[in-house]
This record gives sequence, structure tokens and C-alpha cells, in this order.
Amino acid sequence: MVETSHLIDEAIEKLQTEIDDTAIIACSGGIDSSVAAVLANSAVGDLLHCVYVDTGLMRKNETEEVERMLSELGINLTTVYAADRYFEALVGVTDPEEKRHIIGELFIRIFEDEQKKVGAKYLVQGTIAPDWIESGGGERDVIKSHHNVGGLPDDVDLIIVEPLRDFYKDEVRQMARSLKIPSSERQPFPGPGLAVRVLGEITPERTEVCREACAIVEEELEAAAAAGLMEIPWQYFAALLPVRSVGVHGDVRVHGETVVVRAVQSIDGMSARYSTIPNEVLEKISIKITNTLKGDINRVVYDITHKPPGTIEWE
Repeated sequence: MVETSHLIDEAIEKLQTEIDDTAIIACSGGIDSSVAAVLANSAVGDLLHCVYVDTGLMRKNETEEVERMLSELGINLTTVYAADRYFEALVGVTDPEEKRHIIGELFIRIFEDEQKKVGAKYLVQGTIAPDWIESGGGERDVIKSHHNVGGLPDDVDLIIVEPLRDFYKDEVRQMARSLKIPSSERQPFPGPGLAVRVLGEITPERTEVCREACAIVEEELEAAAAAGLMEIPWQYFAALLPVRSVGVHGDVRVHGETVVVRAVQSIDGMSARYSTIPNEVLEKISIKITNTLKGDINRVVYDITHKPPGTIEWE
């Protein structure tokens, strides 16, 4: 097995040969884009401009945490607040592939705007092997279009550089540990953000419900793992389903939506098994979600589907 330090050195050398002018990188704060940002920063230094887009589809406190982490890594960051643009573009859209393509195109258009400001020629992305494998092409079927691959528009006015394209999640995580990136143990988070966890139409209100439910799931599972009640899952979150049912809060009838809790164990994301969570932990999650989101949510269910046949995310 090739040592991680050797893979890092090779990636930096490759970036130095590929990038000879100003570059920008899309950095979400996740493992993939953070590793790509640190590698590119090491390779080309001041030629790199790091941009984080707050789409309005991020997890709770995500923007503040990303800004703090990248600052600690010595990477200059520009934050673009684009929630209004994303929600406007997604009005009435319910098809998951259409969502991904809209998000992918808007993502590139925003980076083209930033490109013009700094005169960038290159766009560095944290694309990894599962992204392009699942996005299809050639004889591969499209499982789901990742926004940084199959979701990209055809007329991209930037040269795309992908230093992690041939790596899998476990390999990238090892690189993150070697590079001492704080997010090395951070669970994966999809590029389109909560857009793939809000099934049906995406609105600011439904997104906020999903954001709060995700935060509760993360908090409770991390607390249970810290208490020794269970193993921390590889990925864990909540998705909001456009399924309404009748419920009761006190003596009041409620016609609310459904939250599904998803937690899986995996190595590289290509396959996964659902995590076994103690009933008392699931009960605590359910009570907290329905009490916190009273009137919006009155059902909480747990997904026990492996990958395959299901994918890890719901869309």
C-alpha cells in the first residue's frame, strides 16, 4: 500500500504542473474540498482563491464553523451569501435530478462571477471517485448526478482541476488526518446540501425544519456514542418527507410532515449497512424532534435499508 505522505506529495506535484495561473476552489468545509484546498494552497500559494458559498441549504451553524476552520488552516476565504438565488431557482422543483442540475449550474455561475473578480483560469474541486462513478457516463448508469460532476453545465468557462478524482472516501480521510485538517473525522455532507434531504419542493421554511431535525439527530447520536451506548455511525442525518399524516399535540389536531432518520456504517460510501441504534436513543430523538418542531412534524421513522438497494442519501 502506498503511504499517505507519498500520495500527498504526488498530488501537490501534480497540481503544480496543472495550475500555472490564478485558480479558485469551491470549499464547503467537508473533508473532500478541505483536503483539495490544503493541497492546492500548498502547491500554488497566492494563486489560489478559496470561495465558500452559503446556499441557504447548509447545516446548522455550518457557515461559521467553516469560516473558523479554514482560517485556522491559513487559507484565505471569501464567503458568498447566495440563499436567495438558490431558493428562487428551486421554486416548484421536486424532481431530484432536476434539483441537482439546477444547483450544479448555479454553483458554476457563482464561481464564474468570482472568477471575473480575481481573473481565475482554473476551478479546483474536491471531486472523489464515488462522485463520478455514481454520476454515470459511458457504460455506467446514472445513480444520481453529483452537483460537481453530472450536475455541471456544458458551457463551463473554467478549466476544472480535480486532485482527488481517483481517491475514495477512506483514502481522503487518511490524507486529512496526515494534513491535520480539523474536519478529518467529520461525517460526509452532500454537495447540494439539505436540498437532497428535503424531499419534494424546497422552501426556506421546509429547509429550516430539516436543518433543525438534522442538528437534533447529530447531537443525540454523538451524545449516545460518547456515553458508550453505541458506535458512532459513518453518516447520520434526518430527511424531510412530503408525507402528511394526522397527529395530536395536547388536544389539538395536527396535520404534519414526516422526518426519517438515517444512519449508516460504511468505509468508502460505495456500500453501506444501516446502523443499529438502541431503541431508547431513537425514542429520545423522536420526542425531541416532535417537541421542537411541534406543528411541523408529527411522525419520526427510522430507515433500515442497506446500500444497495438504497443510496445513503434519500435523493
